Amino acid sequence: MLFPTTLVGSYCQPNWLIDREKLKGQFPPRTRAKELWRIQEPWLREAQDDATRIAIRDQELAGLDIITDGEIRRESYSNRFATALDGLDLDDYGTVMTRSGSPVPVPRIVGKISRARPVEVEDLKFLRANTDRKIKITLPGPFTMSLQAQNDYYASTADAAMDYAQAVKEEIADLFAAGADIVQLDEPWLQAKPEVAEEYGIEAINAALEGAAGTTAVHICFGYAAMTKKRPDGYSFLPQMKSCTCNQISIETAQANLDTSVLEDLRGKTIMVGVLDLSDMAIETPETIAARIRRALPYVDPENVVVAPDCGLKYLPRDVAFGKMKAMADGAAIVRAEYG
Repeated sequence: MLFPTTLVGSYCQPNWLIDREKLKGQFPPRTRAKELWRIQEPWLREAQDDATRIAIRDQELAGLDIITDGEIRRESYSNRFATALDGLDLDDYGTVMTRSGSPVPVPRIVGKISRARPVEVEDLKFLRANTDRKIKITLPGPFTMSLQAQNDYYASTADAAMDYAQAVKEEIADLFAAGADIVQLDEPWLQAKPEVAEEYGIEAINAALEGAAGTTAVHICFGYAAMTKKRPDGYSFLPQMKSCTCNQISIETAQANLDTSVLEDLRGKTIMVGVLDLSDMAIETPETIAARIRRALPYVDPENVVVAPDCGLKYLPRDVAFGKMKAMADGAAIVRAEYG
């Protein structure tokens, strides 16, 4: 199929499950944030299962072709996996600065980073059991995780990133073995810290992807629209992704009105073209979506285009998120018909 549609990863969690106002009032948690959940143990997992089913059904009803679990069980895109690793002090927090210059609490690295057990495999199995469409699951990437922790152990952050990469590599292997069609690494800090990314970003990501048994993707973004209002004119770290061994690269084009000619540098890669402006609560028309897809086509072969939002839908109202998803699917159908 030309122009298949998918989420970047997250879908909006129901208000009955998580305190959405509290969620929006802080930066995406790097540490555990159990206080965000409205449902207490021992009923939380059942509630998360129910909300995940809703997220899956909404994607199917909207007409998406590749389904995620909506990251419903996560307080942020990264902390569910990152805080499950060994070598971290999760009680005596450290601090790092966000891309907007605000301090946030983070785990402290106090020993060798390693993965003691699978983290998201049961999430993947639940997703596989609840849809017959292609499925994708997301993980935080090793480069981003290395910068979302305070390094009190390794000689360098690059050394920490390589052990994060090994943990991610092990998780990827288990996810593909459990039935994943696509595994995506979220690496927003490639854009936030391009000078550091030049040093070891691609090396760490490629180490994590080594030997992957299925389709792999890397998502790069300017930050959630709810948190980062302004967009630069272009990516500070994108042509370098040509040397990444991933199959797909996920980028924003809608809110930033990106000059898509930069995609020429990545020709041959599959591009997840972000076509939903998540800063605007107005639902795009299918024709607007189709026009945004067409902007990429001089620089990306049609068979190498996947249609997606700019970023996760986590912070959108549910009616807006669903409406945008459906418009995205309908817009992709317009361009698909044009290409036969």
